[in-house]
Amino acid sequence: MRIAEYFRFDQYGTDFRTEVLAGAATFMTMAYIIVVNPAILQAAGMPFGPAMVATILSAIFGCAIMGIYANRPFAVAPYMGTNTFVAYTVVGVLGYSWQTAIGAVFLSGILLFLLTITGGRTILAYAVPKNLKYSFVVGVGLFISYVGLTTSGIVVGGEGTALLQTGDLTSSTVLLAICGFLLMGILMVRGVRGAILIGILATAAAAFSTGIAPLPDAIISLPPNPAPVLLQLDIVGALSWGMVSVLLTMFTMDLFFTMSGSLGIATQAGLTDGNGDLPEIEKTFAADSLATIAGALFGTTTAGVFLESGAGTAAGGRTGLVALTVAALFSLGLFFYPLFAAIPAAATGPALIVVGMLMLSPLAKIDYHDYTELIPAFAVITMMIFTGNLGVGLCAGFVLFPVFKAVTGQAKEVYPAGWALFILCLLFFVFYPY
Repeated sequence: MRIAEYFRFDQYGTDFRTEVLAGAATFMTMAYIIVVNPAILQAAGMPFGPAMVATILSAIFGCAIMGIYANRPFAVAPYMGTNTFVAYTVVGVLGYSWQTAIGAVFLSGILLFLLTITGGRTILAYAVPKNLKYSFVVGVGLFISYVGLTTSGIVVGGEGTALLQTGDLTSSTVLLAICGFLLMGILMVRGVRGAILIGILATAAAAFSTGIAPLPDAIISLPPNPAPVLLQLDIVGALSWGMVSVLLTMFTMDLFFTMSGSLGIATQAGLTDGNGDLPEIEKTFAADSLATIAGALFGTTTAGVFLESGAGTAAGGRTGLVALTVAALFSLGLFFYPLFAAIPAAATGPALIVVGMLMLSPLAKIDYHDYTELIPAFAVITMMIFTGNLGVGLCAGFVLFPVFKAVTGQAKEVYPAGWALFILCLLFFVFYPY
């Protein structure tokens, strides 16, 4: 079968059914972006309908490139982080227009693509020490679980001096999310294939049938006209001196977000080599940078590897057919977006909790006896979780690792590219708009 040969099913020990179901599981956990991304960009003055179409087109393009070219099970779409940065900082605080902000997104994508095709991005990825790679996986996993816990209401923001606290366990939404988690867990321990997807669908069905989540007002709807945001980016305005810090922040966030996300998910899926590296990672990087460029032209923010891709790899997905399946479902989303957007967080949240749980195994591989390795790894994990920003956690590790190696006379263990990461991350902290 040509599909099996192209995606190398035999090499990855998978089959067509597994890959398609894995793609469906990934899509179900990330379908929220269809409405959440444009809702956030509305705060920047962008019209909701056209921004939604731009979001979907960016996801279709990114997932298709990832599937066909990179042959990786990673879904690509405009991710959470840059969208809020654009809406509430670049536009809301700094006062730039959304057109200028999207121009900066376009330029950051161009820079990332140039760094990718010159091999610089791959060199930076391979310069990351093993223990930091392990910490990326754990940090990303805990972050995914945190997102699942908070979106489902099991954990909420604390009052007074409490950072976080238990949600209302008497709430029907929270109880449903807990039941969804238990169902997924039971299916997993029973060895049922597609446990996560089955759990999502069953929990969503329960939410609709009991009235916990409202049924969509419509099933099918024609997509809005994208003209108000299509090709409306202001590249000249983004080249101004005042936008330097904005551009650097976007560039650094995307560089490290995809690096950590792809390495973390690939490790959980067993796709990395003996050094913890992802073979042909430059193809993954090319896919996400091209999706960012295309997304800016469509009229949306930075695209990258979605952490929710872990739902697909947890369901057995290993090849680019997973990403192509996600692209196909996003294509349907242009017309069925009311239905996909209606899937409640009580159904998708438990899936994210499970995915995060499956990414904790690298904790056993971290060297706890060498403090020059442990301290940077600890900083990565804790800063990712407690700041809610993957880029901050990554940069903390990249700054601390060379410092502790240097002060203990082990500077030779730091690759030249590691010092480049050190400088880049220092600049990130200097220019980051706190």
